[in-house]
Amino acid sequence: MKLKVYADRMSQPSRAVIIFCKVNGIDYEEIRVDISKGQHLTPEFAEINPMKQLPAIVDGRFKLFESHAILIFLACAFPGVADHWYPADVFKRSKIHSVLDWHHSNLRRGPVTYVLNTTLAPLRGLPLNPQAAAEAKKHLSSSLSKIESIWLKGNERFLLGGNQPSIADLSLVCDIMQLEVLDEKDRTRLLGPHKKVQQWIENTRNATQPHFDEVHKILMKVKEKLQNERSKGANDGGGSSTKKLSLSRM
Repeated sequence: MKLKVYADRMSQPSRAVIIFCKVNGIDYEEIRVDISKGQHLTPEFAEINPMKQLPAIVDGRFKLFESHAILIFLACAFPGVADHWYPADVFKRSKIHSVLDWHHSNLRRGPVTYVLNTTLAPLRGLPLNPQAAAEAKKHLSSSLSKIESIWLKGNERFLLGGNQPSIADLSLVCDIMQLEVLDEKDRTRLLGPHKKVQQWIENTRNATQPHFDEVHKILMKVKEKLQNERSKGANDGGGSSTKKLSLSRM
């Protein structure tokens, strides 16, 4: 039976799993679960993932959730996946696990919370939370600094060195890409001081083309629509509102 990937491309970890499948030629069926419509909260999806989060996969009778676990499974279970994604060498694998464990309790709390509470909340019918955004900004800045000082401290192209990315690079970069929907000045304030991070993002993007850009198209459409709304708001004295947008139509 064909691998089934339950995902919403507005979800950072969903994008990482989809890109990985595409880059490595893994035959799969993508089943969209629309977060903006609450489809991940239904009893039907709870049968796939009782945590009601994305992504999740079904491979025959085997069900799995949590993106890091999914990426590791895919790298091990499907033939033809290049070794650099999840190396056979136990020492290199351990370093990947170290980055991924750090990711969930550090960087992961930054982009998603900041973007939601400065930009996307009204699109989901939620209020903005400036305090949560401020805390997320601190986490994000600290995390980006740690990435540069620990894993990109030399001239490394990727987190574990070498000339090819691992599942850790893909997972973290897809997370940071959520910042694309921000106002350009805001995004520049956040990423501008981190030149090594910017280059690493570009390296990971280039190493996974054309799939990286294709999977991120939905995010770029949201970015474009938000930019248009901001321009209209500036032209009519603030009368336009991002509340008019709907993620379900992206």
